[in-house]
Amino acid sequence: MLCYTVFRTQWGYFAFAGVDDAVTRTFLPVADRQAAQRGLLWALGPAAHDVRFIQGYLPDVQEQVIAYFEGQAVDFSVDPPLCLDAISPFGRKVLTACRAIPFGVKRTYSDLAKEAGCPAAARAVGGVMAANPIPLIVPCHRVLRTDGGLGGFSAPGGTAVKQRLLEHEQAISPKLHEDRLARPHS
Repeated sequence: MLCYTVFRTQWGYFAFAGVDDAVTRTFLPVADRQAAQRGLLWALGPAAHDVRFIQGYLPDVQEQVIAYFEGQAVDFSVDPPLCLDAISPFGRKVLTACRAIPFGVKRTYSDLAKEAGCPAAARAVGGVMAANPIPLIVPCHRVLRTDGGLGGFSAPGGTAVKQRLLEHEQAISPKLHEDRLARPHS
């Protein structure tokens, strides 16, 4: 059964949905609880007709998200489990590669295409990032244009939120960020 919850973070109300113990969709923080709920339910589309609200659903996920917005360097690369069943095989490859981008590190769409095993598919990667159903946990905000520009960001607040997330991560771990920039990635 598809379930969801809405909870408060330091940035506002965050919402997510899941099946069993796997997250299927997230909705980044907004100031109003009802707006977060409406946004998530709208994003769920027809599935929203058969979704159940559970206060405290997947408490470990809630704790991780709250910690992230409180300024902790949370690693979402392995946990929580995700349900990507509705995503194409190519999309799953891209989202899996994106999820592996370390906290505070940026990649280009081209880098991500290579990491997903499809080096000529940078534009298609951009499309997958624009449709990412699980922002934050799959950190599409860390993916930039080749020229260093932000590119797009389809979550509420657009590129201003993308920029804020990037600045948030760099402020949390500037030393970690500098160390990673000094080492080339493969």
